[in-house]
Amino acid sequence: MNNMQTLTTHGVKVSVESFYQPAHSEPHRNRFLHVYNIQIDNQNDFTVQLLRRHWYIVESTGIVREVEGVGVINKQPVIDPGRFHAYTSYSILETDLGKMYGTYLMVRADTGEQFEVDIPAFILATPAKIN
Repeated sequence: MNNMQTLTTHGVKVSVESFYQPAHSEPHRNRFLHVYNIQIDNQNDFTVQLLRRHWYIVESTGIVREVEGVGVINKQPVIDPGRFHAYTSYSILETDLGKMYGTYLMVRADTGEQFEVDIPAFILATPAKIN
């Protein structure tokens, strides 16, 4: 399953697409692995840098986990105007249906002003849940 979600906040567009990974999942052990691709487009006329991430991972049972940390994939990318940064990561759920959403903390390179960019909510589901 894949789905593309896009959201623009403060001139920064975040696009997310997720894919269930049956070969790396173990449903009988309540382990459902999903890969997601993210592209962060800077549509501003100034350079930005991604400082931190804050994720909410929601299981279909209602359990919510928070993940927060510096940068993404061990990087704090600098994104010039009209450019983008893309990366791939993954999440493991204990249920066959869930969702993720969150924020990135960014800083303007020219003024040092920090601001949050929303990461759109996206579904993490096994194909059986979709049909």
